[in-house]
Amino acid sequence: MRRSNASKQIAKLQPVLHRLPDLLRPGLRLVFVGTAASTRSAELGHYYAHPGNRFWRALHEAGITPRRYQPSEFASLIELGIGFTDLCKTGAGMDHQIAAETIDVPGFRAKMDKYRPRTIAFTSKKAGSLFYGRPSAAIALGRQPRDGSWPETFVLPSPSGAASGHWTLEPWRELAAWIAA
Repeated sequence: MRRSNASKQIAKLQPVLHRLPDLLRPGLRLVFVGTAASTRSAELGHYYAHPGNRFWRALHEAGITPRRYQPSEFASLIELGIGFTDLCKTGAGMDHQIAAETIDVPGFRAKMDKYRPRTIAFTSKKAGSLFYGRPSAAIALGRQPRDGSWPETFVLPSPSGAASGHWTLEPWRELAAWIAA
């Protein structure tokens, strides 16, 4: 009993990070896929919530959304046919902080098989490399080669402020043109 009470006390002292819920439904035109929620996103419960993240600005500037949304509005994008998920639903932090065993590619594939979106967009080369099982350096940005009946897939440069040196809006514009067609 003492051990149980001690565990409860420790749990109260540790910050609780809430994983981000999937925002998915059948037939979406686009699903954004990250590696895992950032610490800030997990704390707030909103995708791409860090103030330095370019995600929401890029969506609007590329022409994917009609206006610039705020992270707290992420759930309203389902009405535009846009959903969200991550390869890791149990961890939070920067990519290098996510334990390899928490990356669930089979679980992600099962979700995509169930919901069948028209297009999938990985929001970093790291997420794309984990999905494809290849090093990030071997992953090209933009539209990926077609893979049978799998949805059309894009790999985008990370909108994270930590990835500023590799930022370009062009693959986001390519994605916008594809989903508008």
